[in-house]
Amino acid sequence: MDTADATVRATAPLAFRPATEADVEALVPLIESAYRGDASRAGWTTEADLLAGRRTDPEGVATVVRDENSRMVIVERGGELIACCQLEHRGDHAYFGMFAVRPALQGEGLGKAILAEAERFARAEWGATEMHMTVITAREELIAWYERRGYARTGERTPFPYGNERVGVPRRTDLEFELLVKPLD
Repeated sequence: MDTADATVRATAPLAFRPATEADVEALVPLIESAYRGDASRAGWTTEADLLAGRRTDPEGVATVVRDENSRMVIVERGGELIACCQLEHRGDHAYFGMFAVRPALQGEGLGKAILAEAERFARAEWGATEMHMTVITAREELIAWYERRGYARTGERTPFPYGNERVGVPRRTDLEFELLVKPLD
C-alpha cells in the first residue's frame, strides 16, 4: 500500500456492521492481537504481562455472533477490519465486552468513537438505560480511560476464573474483575 492509500484509509469514516459467521476467522486474530502476545505490545491495552495463552477462540466468537441477545460489532475503515466489540442485551442494561482495536491504531481516538457508537446503539435499539462491563482490576490505566468516558467503579468484584485456560493462563495470583457502569442518558 502506498502512502496515498494509507492516508485515505486513515481518514476514511468508520463503518459499523453486525458480524456474521463469515467474519469469525478474521475477528479471532484481531482480538488476540489487541490483548495477548508480543503483537499486543504495539498498543496500550495489552494484557500480556497479566495473562498468557489465548483471549478467545473461534467457538467463543461464533457463540456471540449466533446469540440473538448479542451483537458482535465489526468496525471497518476504508474497507479494512480495524476493531470490534461485543454488545449483549441484558434487560434494562447492555453489557460491553470483547473490545479490540488493532494495536498499531490504538491511541488515535478510535476507542472513544467506537464506545460512543456502542452506547448509542444500546440506548436506541435496545432501550438500555446503563452500560455494564467488567475489567481486570490490575488494569488501572484502562479503568482510568473508561472513567474519563463516564464509567464508574462499583466495587463489585468477581474472581478471575483460575484454571480455565479458555480465558488465559494467569501470570499473577491476584487477578479479579470489577464491574464498571455508566448511565445511558
